[in-house]
Amino acid sequence: MVRDHRYLVVLVALLVLFAAVPSLYADIYMYVDKDGTTCFTNLVPPTPKYQVIIKERKRFSRSRSTNRYDEHIREASRMHGVSFPLLKAIMKAESDFNPKAVSKKGAKGLMQIMPSNFRILGIKDPFNPRENIMGGALYLRQMLDRFNGKVHLALAAYNAGPDSVDRSSGIPPIKETENYVNKVMKYYKIFREG
Repeated sequence: MVRDHRYLVVLVALLVLFAAVPSLYADIYMYVDKDGTTCFTNLVPPTPKYQVIIKERKRFSRSRSTNRYDEHIREASRMHGVSFPLLKAIMKAESDFNPKAVSKKGAKGLMQIMPSNFRILGIKDPFNPRENIMGGALYLRQMLDRFNGKVHLALAAYNAGPDSVDRSSGIPPIKETENYVNKVMKYYKIFREG
């Protein structure tokens, strides 16, 4: 009973604390160990014993403008000969137009470029929208050239890597990649018609 009361007091204190900090964005996990010590983390829990007690709030609403980076997208589209709506669809799928996005695998920026590609794509600051879009467009151009203009294969390569597409002789049978290609194509259609 005492443990339940302490848990409730700690939970209420955390809720009050986190409600007062508008810039905090992370799931908060908690678990009580065998000695009765309450443990918290905002990282991926080291053990499944942790339970989510505060769910991450989304930073942006769905009403966020999708036109904010159009000038850079048009420039990249002209420079690299890549469809404007396709670039926009990739940005929507990759980062939902968040220039500060960082994936679990470390991909950064609007077009989610991996750090290993920064240098070859001419990216010094992956969070600079123009640099990121130009680098992403260049990479997509390379994938389109490698796969003879086949958009589905170029998108699969953008997501899973070109070697993975080569090994599969098509879209790799990876659920994440299959979903990614479908999602980008859905957005592509919307941006083409919009």
